[in-house]
Amino acid sequence: MPLPSDWLPALAAFESAARHQNFAHAAEELHLTASAVSHHVRKLEAQLGVALFQRHARGVSLTAEGRQLADTASSAMADIDGVLRGLSAARDERNRVRINTLHSLTYTWLLPRLPAFTTLHPHIRIQIDTEASLARFDEGGPDLAIRHGEGHWTGLTAHHLMDDALFPVASPRLAGLQDVRDAADVAKLPLVRDLSRQGWADWFRAAGVRDAQFDERHGFSDTTDALKAAVHGLGAALGREQIVAPYLADGSLVRLPGPTLPARFGYFVVYPAHRRLRSAARTFVDWVLQQPARPPAELPRTR
Repeated sequence: MPLPSDWLPALAAFESAARHQNFAHAAEELHLTASAVSHHVRKLEAQLGVALFQRHARGVSLTAEGRQLADTASSAMADIDGVLRGLSAARDERNRVRINTLHSLTYTWLLPRLPAFTTLHPHIRIQIDTEASLARFDEGGPDLAIRHGEGHWTGLTAHHLMDDALFPVASPRLAGLQDVRDAADVAKLPLVRDLSRQGWADWFRAAGVRDAQFDERHGFSDTTDALKAAVHGLGAALGREQIVAPYLADGSLVRLPGPTLPARFGYFVVYPAHRRLRSAARTFVDWVLQQPARPPAELPRTR
């Protein structure tokens, strides 16, 4: 025989009151008044024909029958709570998108755009991993990645996100900056490098500065660290157009004279070719591929 539905509120009130041994505490937990909890308990006692609590001046205590029902009700509530939490976790997992990408791209390009995505899709949860090693798309791994390269990776579907370009930048407070008039003068500055496959030698060659003698004084494995080093005046850095835009916008870095060097590699959204994207991940991919790649405005060069 199924449990009558009108018993459920009374059982919930009784279980809380039995656990706390206090009607007022149960009322606070259930967002009810103490009199409402008392009413539910008395209704249950009337329906069962037994006393569940002994009432006395100092409060209440369970009767033997009350203890028996409390143990069963508590166990049942715990089981229901466990199932509800499991269902909620499964829903959250379906709506979670795991993304592996570059720290530098996340910091300056992706994060400023994410609030717009979460406003459009508040139910989707984003998890971003910026480990330097390439992601493995195994069980528990990322749904997708944003990679920097030629766009061809075995076993992966790749969608072109945007191209990039390189040009020199420096802190406006860098010593000697006032004497920089052309690309050849950039070679006289202390230089900062990262581990990108295009570097200062490529840029000076594109600038027509032959046999340039330049001082790559400081090196960093991460592009963000290289740009931060330039912000702190350690030297000029070769900035990527998509990464350096916020630093130019806030004035912490300025562009130096010389050409813009098209990057040999672009940014691509990738995911396993053999695995269909879950709905939340597909929503993110469709959104990110529509994002404008270019900075909002070209900032003036230093004179």
